[in-house]
Amino acid sequence: MFPIRDNIHSRSFPIVNWLLIIINGVVFFLEWSLSPDELTNFINSFALTPALVSLSDPISILPFFTHMFLHGSWVHIISNLWILFIFGDNVEDRMGSFKYLVFYLVGGIAAALIQFFLTSDPTLPMVGASGAIAAVMGAYLLFFPRARVHTFIPVFIFPWFIQVPAVIFLGLWFVTQLFSGVLTLAPQTASAEGGVAWWAHIGGFAFGLVMAGVFASRKKPRTYADEYYPW
Repeated sequence: MFPIRDNIHSRSFPIVNWLLIIINGVVFFLEWSLSPDELTNFINSFALTPALVSLSDPISILPFFTHMFLHGSWVHIISNLWILFIFGDNVEDRMGSFKYLVFYLVGGIAAALIQFFLTSDPTLPMVGASGAIAAVMGAYLLFFPRARVHTFIPVFIFPWFIQVPAVIFLGLWFVTQLFSGVLTLAPQTASAEGGVAWWAHIGGFAFGLVMAGVFASRKKPRTYADEYYPW
């Protein structure tokens, strides 16, 4: 399933969400401009490689933050930032810009910690905003379970567009991540990880679902009639 848009109207301009999208884009174009050797050095310096982390070397801990702004391919960054574009504005609206920024960064670090401890290959560099964005998705589910996501489902050669309740769309997404993550725990299927940080997705989503309420604005939330608009 590929999300097209949701039916939540944001009351404020999502400045932090747009800044995150822009920063990720700028860093990706910087990666794209590097030579192969320069890119290798860049990844080695700023990607999160669990095997290289040491508490005795504070610099080796920095990638828990910097990895969130690196991406490995056009598909990787476009899919991540599209999801952030759809769900992030409403979460920022509910939290307020500053608390949303803190939530995003802490969620990304929490997701990376889960991947750090459960990865099947500690020598594999971890890049991408997926963990932080998964936290945003978890927060969205907590705040807007009755929202609907306009979704594209490829059925053979015919495009199929349906409106999926957010609780189903995000719930199914989480189940698929959990299933894939559990597969990587079995030694005989560890190769199923395939370079995807499944546990970062799982950990980020769980963080968002559990902790989003702590970051929510204390202002009285809108009613559902105020939040939703027709298609």
